[in-house]
Amino acid sequence: MSKIPIVVIAGRPNVGKSTLFNRLTKSKEAIVDDISGVTRDRNYGEVEWNNKVFRLIDTGGYVPESKDIFEAAIREQVHIAVDEADAVIFLVDSRTGITPLDFEITKIFRLSAKKIFLAVNKVDSENFDSLTSEFYKLGLGEPYGISAIGGRRLGDFLDALTQDFSPKEEESVDDTQLSIALVGRPNVGKSSLTNALLGYDRSIVTDIPGTTRDSINSVLKYYGREIILVDTAGLRKKAKVKENIEFYSTVRTLRAIAESTVVVLMLDATMGLENQDQKILEEAVNRRRGIIIAVNKWDLIEKDTDTARQWELALYKMLGKYDYVPVIFISALTKQRIYKLIDLVQEVHDERMKKIPNNELNEILQEEIQKTPPPSGPTGKEIKIKFITQVGTYYPVFLFFGTQPKYLPDNYKRFLEKKIRERFGFKGVPMTLSFRQK
Repeated sequence: MSKIPIVVIAGRPNVGKSTLFNRLTKSKEAIVDDISGVTRDRNYGEVEWNNKVFRLIDTGGYVPESKDIFEAAIREQVHIAVDEADAVIFLVDSRTGITPLDFEITKIFRLSAKKIFLAVNKVDSENFDSLTSEFYKLGLGEPYGISAIGGRRLGDFLDALTQDFSPKEEESVDDTQLSIALVGRPNVGKSSLTNALLGYDRSIVTDIPGTTRDSINSVLKYYGREIILVDTAGLRKKAKVKENIEFYSTVRTLRAIAESTVVVLMLDATMGLENQDQKILEEAVNRRRGIIIAVNKWDLIEKDTDTARQWELALYKMLGKYDYVPVIFISALTKQRIYKLIDLVQEVHDERMKKIPNNELNEILQEEIQKTPPPSGPTGKEIKIKFITQVGTYYPVFLFFGTQPKYLPDNYKRFLEKKIRERFGFKGVPMTLSFRQK
């Protein structure tokens, strides 16, 4: 799959970052208020414009509440955006004009080789067009007068932003290389696992969350097979990132998932599955990566003969529809099961590439469909599935051809996916089911 560019919205508080994020992603995920720093949750989404796709991150969710470090935290975010994003939207406010903090942020941008797109917000009508000219003083090129709340001139702005982005593609040859992204919350042991697998200290390890910063790619040779190991950690050399660990983690995690074929989501056995972990899992599913959950620090848990099984059952209850994701209990410190983890990664990678012959696929699934046929559509006519085929080179896509497929209910689609998994496997592999008129 092609790598999707990452675009970060940066700027001082209360200029409309969350409003712009919501408009572009067509969502209401970001909380919008006129109180500075109100947004707290991690906000990222996908934007498609003229057959081009990019990941958009709203930095508003990472501004700490502490007044004395407020501006410093914003500068940190700008440093991170410059280092990690493919492009940056620098959002300013036409109504308040240029502020000293805008000038400070501009200084950071001027030292960067990244593309900075200056968006002047709140130009809600032609009566405010003249307000944009002041922002030429920042020296960042043409200011684009837009309205995040009304959508005015956003089309022209998106044309400019995505001009150098490649059209979206379904697949690329790079997806055949086994590449593992180790992802998870800070301090779950990603660097410790990297070091344990490689046999030497490739990453700096401490008990301080967020110690590691830059992604470090290593080559792991395992029984003659070369595996790219992406540790979403590494020592950061530029901005210190004391207050923006979550923001940095999001940018780096998104990039690591996009560049991998199998994602290992690491959990801390002493903490369990949290909301942030579920968001990472959903991102990996959306990107159709192979997925494994590795529960680290298993050596710290008091156990009996049934502990792992009970832990696994509780985890699957929380995972819900993602119950096809395998779980393994490891300890990076004692190296317990870390090589079994690599065996499992290879298994999931191979499952992701697996192809089921049409005759076998139709013979088995048609038998299941006859046992449990789809319900009739709203017209009362019978819905029939006549032919099934697997397409897609690098992850499983199943096409179902039949009559009135648009009336097929979601619960029946889930039933079909469940039967595919029961009969053919695809452990740890998200799949796509598409239904078309025969």
